[in-house]
Formats: sequence, structure tokens, C-alpha cells
Amino acid sequence: MTSPKDNRLLAVLPDATYGAMLPFLEPLQMKLGLSLYESGGEQSYVYFPTTAIVSLLYVLADGASAEIAVTGNEGLVGISLFMGGETTTSRAVVQSAGFGYRLRASALKKEFERGGELQHLLLRFTQALITQMTQTAVCNRHHAVDQQLCRWLLLSLDRLAGTDLVMTQELMANMLGVQRGGVSEAAGKLQAEGLIRYNRGKISVIDRPRLEARVCECYRVVKKEYDRLLPESSAADTGF
Repeated sequence: MTSPKDNRLLAVLPDATYGAMLPFLEPLQMKLGLSLYESGGEQSYVYFPTTAIVSLLYVLADGASAEIAVTGNEGLVGISLFMGGETTTSRAVVQSAGFGYRLRASALKKEFERGGELQHLLLRFTQALITQMTQTAVCNRHHAVDQQLCRWLLLSLDRLAGTDLVMTQELMANMLGVQRGGVSEAAGKLQAEGLIRYNRGKISVIDRPRLEARVCECYRVVKKEYDRLLPESSAADTGF
């Protein structure tokens, strides 16, 4: 089990604010594929991942989906609850299993409405998340699938302690909004170049510097904005 302060937003809160929220933070095992909320569904909690990664997906009427953003220990899931929306058109699914904490919407709103550092921090995180969503849309429209896969891998690794991801081709295809054959071809390219090792749903990044050199500009745009907007004291070895 992890500590709430393994989430970087919670870690940088003032002691008084953190102390007020701590009794209401509920530990949660976040299993692979767990849906935290569905499109248009009622949201009762916000989630603070510590070791898990959550994908925000847009789902079309025919069931097809594409990832619009990813959140891990640098942020939270459920921004619509403090932005005044209550519901959202996306769904949130655990992409990489791990742990996190959940907080009832009423408890977060109470602290958010007090203003101060929590409000400022959550608004800065929201701005960074919007940048990621915008850049993902641009990337999916203009860049090749192998470049999109590079971006997705790096964003995921920035939120994990290790260099391995457990991910089936089907799930990767859903995340990137492409056919499974496109994912297989893109992963094969990266493996042939010696950047990753992919076998039976496990991806190991074996040359991150070259992966960063291979990725399109979209990854760096997103990372720069997170670095700019979130406190330096929340940074880890990944640079966030």
C-alpha cells in the first residue's frame, strides 16, 4: 500500500489543508480495466492515483474509443466535479494497475471553495490536462501511429517507477483509436529499432533516450507545460 503523499498534488498541499482532507481519503486498489466513471454518469468521487495510471477515453456511439489524456501520480481524475460540470463526456479506465486514493466530491468541493493553495493547484493541473488533451488531438490527426505510440509510452513511463508496461494490443488499439494491426506494426518498428521489447502484452522500454529522440514534438509540449504549471517540489526523477 502507498501513502497519500505518493500523489504529487497531495504531497505539496499545505499541512492544514492536507490534514483536513486526510481523514476522508480512502485507499483504493485500482485494478487493470476498472472503470472509475462512465460518460455522462454521476461522479461521486475524485481519484488521486499513486502507482496506478488512468486513461480518459472518449467513446463513440458505435463503441469505438480513443484516449484523450492520461493521469497518474502527478494529478487527479474527476476535474468536472470542481469545475462545475458534475458529469463529463469521457470515461475513466485504469490503464496500469496499482493503488490510489479516492475522496468524496462533497469533501473536495468544500476545500476547493475555500480558495487558497488547493484551488490554485487544481486549476493549474486542469490547465496542464487541457494542454495534454489538445496535443493528443493534434497528434492523432497529424502524426504516424509509431510516433503516437512513442508519445503514449513516454507519458505512461513518466507516471511509473519502472520501465515496464503491461498492455495488450487490443487495449493499446483502444487507447490510440486505431486498428490492432496498426498497433502491431508500430510496436514492431520500435522493437526492430531496439527501443522497446514487446512480448505477450508486456512492453519493456530498453532505450529511453532514443525513444525520446524518436517521439514527435507533442510529448515535449505536454511535458513542458506540466513542468511549468506544477510545483517543483512535486517533481520526481521523471522530471514532472
